[in-house]
Amino acid sequence: MLLPHPLPEDLAELIARRFRVIGEPMRIRLLDRLRDGGEATVTDLADAVGASQQNVSKHLVLLADAGILARRKEGTHVHYRIAEEGVFALCEQVCGSLQEQLRALDGLIGRGVR
Repeated sequence: MLLPHPLPEDLAELIARRFRVIGEPMRIRLLDRLRDGGEATVTDLADAVGASQQNVSKHLVLLADAGILARRKEGTHVHYRIAEEGVFALCEQVCGSLQEQLRALDGLIGRGVR
């Protein structure tokens, strides 16, 4: 899908909101834990990332409200899963550019350039 150019103001705000939601280290770690396609509860994810259930729950709600995660309630537990697989393509692009920057920096440091 091609975006209109110039971007309408309301669309630019929606895009920025999505970046703000995923632009937090804990949320990236939670997405990574859910990457294999399964579901996990708040308790499972809190144990996996070593954070409190309250903190993890807060982040999961933001990701779900943004449409990145889906949730399913079963009794007293809420199960989360990835709803927007495209988030991983974005992460891969960012990681790829970071790897390029690190290689370039490593090359400069290796040559003794300061």
